[in-house]
Amino acid sequence: MDVGVIGVGAMGKNHVRVYSELRPVSGLYVYDVNNEASRAVANREGAMACETLDELLRNVEAVSICVPTPFHQNVAQNVLPKGIHILMEKPICGSLAEADALLPLIDDGIIFGVGHIERFNPIVSEIKRISREPRYVEMNRHNPASQRVTGASVVEDLMIHDIDILRHVLFDSSYTLSSAGTHDVASVLFRFGPTAAYLSASRKSSKKIRRIYIEEDELTIEGDFMNQEIFTYWKPETYQVENERYVQENIIEKVMVNKVEPLKVELKTFLECVKEGREFPVTADQGYENLALSEQIRAGLT
Repeated sequence: MDVGVIGVGAMGKNHVRVYSELRPVSGLYVYDVNNEASRAVANREGAMACETLDELLRNVEAVSICVPTPFHQNVAQNVLPKGIHILMEKPICGSLAEADALLPLIDDGIIFGVGHIERFNPIVSEIKRISREPRYVEMNRHNPASQRVTGASVVEDLMIHDIDILRHVLFDSSYTLSSAGTHDVASVLFRFGPTAAYLSASRKSSKKIRRIYIEEDELTIEGDFMNQEIFTYWKPETYQVENERYVQENIIEKVMVNKVEPLKVELKTFLECVKEGREFPVTADQGYENLALSEQIRAGLT
């Protein structure tokens, strides 16, 4: 399959690298408005650098769009009329207005996925398998300051990953929410009936954190997205008395997780969906809902 990557910034470079390692890819084409940057990446990964977007689109069946978010809509509108399948880096667009204009252009025969990479982290499917009835959920995604950040708030930049997991993996019921914070530090409290779910995100931390924590009646689940580790804490059935003090003995288990590079799983899944004509796990509609929730949360920030 001939595949293209549009945009070779921080994420685009990774897409080129991973595609170059995937067996289904027979030809790999790269385009960036900075031709020098695209040539450098193409030379390093054994790809073909294209001088124009049209040149790339003439040669490929599927593309990753990795340009800055403000250009998502415009680039996709140039790709879709060609009948080329698209994996759009998150968020789907820079605003709901742009997404409203884009979604009607996606024909039924086009595979259009949104690159919420954390959905392909192996701990997500394991936690989904283990969890039964969450009573409390907390997800924290904190970063030190980075020069990579552009005009997006921390909600679209970081929290949107956890929004996607919360809404499309853990809960599909109705909810209410309230948010607080600033452009760089934000929190939101969801209520799914009696269950509270708290998300926090920061670009002001001195420590990088990627954590999920779930409390249930019988156990507590704690996961680390970076290390791809899960621990479960099971409540004891009995209490013991030692030296006139109560001692609670929890059963702690480390869940076996097959560690993978989520981006490789994501891109491999995208190519399989294109080949088999099936829907990508993160659909355009789900990407739209994630963006809508991000805008709703951002409205509560100062």
